[in-house]
Amino acid sequence: MSRKRHVRDIDDLEDRPLLEVENLKTYFQTGHGIVKSVDGVSFDLERGRTLAIVGESGSGKTVLSRSVMGLLPPQNVIREGRVRFGDVDLTNASPQELRGLWGAQISMVFQDPVTSLNPVVRAGRQITESLRYHLAMSRQDAKETAISLFRSVGIPEPENRMQWYPHQFSGGMCQRIVIAAAIACGPKLLLADEPTTGLDVTVSAQILDLLNRLQQERYMSVIIVTHDLGVVTGRSDDVIVMYAGQVVERAPTTTLFRDARMPYTEALLKSAPRLSNPSHTRLHTIPGNPPNPANLPKGCRFAPRCPYVQPKCREEEPPLRQAEAPRHWYACWYPVGTPEGVRALEENQAAGVPAAMGVV
Repeated sequence: MSRKRHVRDIDDLEDRPLLEVENLKTYFQTGHGIVKSVDGVSFDLERGRTLAIVGESGSGKTVLSRSVMGLLPPQNVIREGRVRFGDVDLTNASPQELRGLWGAQISMVFQDPVTSLNPVVRAGRQITESLRYHLAMSRQDAKETAISLFRSVGIPEPENRMQWYPHQFSGGMCQRIVIAAAIACGPKLLLADEPTTGLDVTVSAQILDLLNRLQQERYMSVIIVTHDLGVVTGRSDDVIVMYAGQVVERAPTTTLFRDARMPYTEALLKSAPRLSNPSHTRLHTIPGNPPNPANLPKGCRFAPRCPYVQPKCREEEPPLRQAEAPRHWYACWYPVGTPEGVRALEENQAAGVPAAMGVV
């Protein structure tokens, strides 16, 4: 019996989102207490759309993507909530079901392309193995398909470089191989976790353009995890902003850049370098440090670093609420650009409140 039968076909479920994440929590039990890496995250992803998940290091982005995939260590992990992919409940899927989905229906591009590849296995074989396992291809058909995939992701002389080992490729070429392996079986969902880490600016742009082209050609749904808002512009339909394990703002990309409501989102946007700025312009930084996920503050988790902070922020955690624009949600008591937000900022500035301390 072909292994392909283990993979569920979800093409008949066009009337519902491809991916549904509902109140997902991923906690780690450590010697320092419970670490709340992902704390009540919910979102949907439609077919053929690209979602960007942004935030500082430690905000929970990578843990969220691995939790969605089911790629978590078996010990000392508390995972609650629900993740549905088509008609499959990934939170309760068996290891056999997950193996049938990984690579075939859901794929992931990891942060470090060099360590993502097996150093003692030729590059071509790292693609043909997946094709033979999931699609039951013959050895020759798998080889021809892998060569075609190498060519589609821009690897020159694919017939020869199929025989190369990972150490013989540059970092950018390794990332292209990882992407070729990820799309080999035609997945419906691709997760890219910091896909440009360690790559120079030019190669990073090429990799992002490649992902964008493949997404459009194959009508994949894509989740890009990044700390760089420059990656988001022009390459995503929607954005989720995470802070300390929670979603603090969610909006269509153009809406977020034009009308951010959460002060943390505003700070991230200000921190991004701009070509329009003169040379040697000092970059804006976000004062203070993210909270310890094992000892989270009461109220809004961004309050100790927020220039809009008020006493209420330290006592009550703001819920996600809808803005005026469609599909725009934010979690803030004194949102940017509103009368209450302007008043809070002006009061703090007049009082000389240092944002990093959050003194009120």
